[in-house]
Amino acid sequence: MNPALSIALLLTGLQVAGGQKVTSLTACLEDQSLRLDCRHENTTTVPMQIEFSLTRDAKKHVLFGTIPEHTYRSRTNLTNRSTLKVLYLSGFTSRDEGLYTCELYLPGQPPTYSNRNVSVLRDKLVKCRGVGLLAQDASWLLLLLLSLPLLQAMDFVSL
Repeated sequence: MNPALSIALLLTGLQVAGGQKVTSLTACLEDQSLRLDCRHENTTTVPMQIEFSLTRDAKKHVLFGTIPEHTYRSRTNLTNRSTLKVLYLSGFTSRDEGLYTCELYLPGQPPTYSNRNVSVLRDKLVKCRGVGLLAQDASWLLLLLLSLPLLQAMDFVSL
């Protein structure tokens, strides 16, 4: 193999491993859908692929990714933000319980760079309502906190 090509591949791999890392994976129930929030760092321009999977009875089922299983294609929906990928699995039942994984990987390489797991049991899932608004976009909360002095000055709020 060409030494220059080997070095370029090594540097790309190091940039990806250091620049894109899954930091958390959480699960909640929104209506009748399972919602998986996969948060990750995004400090590089190298395009990454994401894969959501479910391991049940020692068998891996790909929900979303390059080759998702046919039975899940019509049930999944992905919302993509710069550092947050949200997967919805509609019609969630106890048959969908198991270990869910969010993986980031470089296209053409095995998905080994960064992943997180969460064990999902229907009876133990929390409702997403109220949590999602805070978790997804806190700009409204920041605006409220910054406007407190103004509200106090106008006697709308007393602390």
